[in-house]
Amino acid sequence: MVSAEEFNVAEIRAALIGTRFARGLQHFASVDSTNARLLEAAAAGAPEGTVFVADEQTSGRGRGGHTWHSTPGDGLYVSILTKPALPLRDALLISLATGLAAQRAIRECTGLTADIRWPNDLLLDGKKCVGILVETALERDQNAALRYAVIGVGININHPSFPEEIAPLATSLRLASGKPLQRSSLLIALLRALDHELMLLEDISAPREKDLLTRFAEGSTWARGKRVKVPEQGGYTGVTAGLNEHGFLLVASDDGVLRTVLSGGVREME
Repeated sequence: MVSAEEFNVAEIRAALIGTRFARGLQHFASVDSTNARLLEAAAAGAPEGTVFVADEQTSGRGRGGHTWHSTPGDGLYVSILTKPALPLRDALLISLATGLAAQRAIRECTGLTADIRWPNDLLLDGKKCVGILVETALERDQNAALRYAVIGVGININHPSFPEEIAPLATSLRLASGKPLQRSSLLIALLRALDHELMLLEDISAPREKDLLTRFAEGSTWARGKRVKVPEQGGYTGVTAGLNEHGFLLVASDDGVLRTVLSGGVREME
């Protein structure tokens, strides 16, 4: 039995000096949803770089309304407020960038290389260990630009097991690596990597989408050449064929049409 690690907020903030997150970290023992709480704070004017992290979520949410299994002290449940200068059509790039940041953090802390299932899940041995949910608000003048984005990340870290109904689909870093991990170390690595990814997105002098999409494709076996089934547009099957310029997945469907996937739920064909 691994005892739950106590977060030392002052030490974590010190480790984040030089990033946008150094002063905005707030810790909760238990919360309904870090994303819900941070969305409220963002609407009330919270500054960019505000981070809410919890030991437990009682109503954690995933993409498409899915719930997230949360046991106290075993996982990392964190939401991050950012205000990137991006048009709404590029909002998905935030999710892809967060996936790359989470992949890098896991590799740095465990040596494991997680696969990224477009657009928002990370997998180890085919089982989900990370979920990402990005929720956005538009500028008040309705000019199709983002006002802010709240990035929610849930990571299964020290779970020794999972409920029977999700055990075939979920894993933790402890189960995959064979050893427990400090949650604070992963939080620091995640926020450092995310700060770097956001800086790349905000660099208007660089072809940000091309570099990001290339790196995402290199880090994901799902971007190209995977046979999948897609639930939208009445449901169809096909082979993934890369990403478009806004980060949406392309699938060469079995009926000969190249389709753009607009939401999650893409699954590998068995």
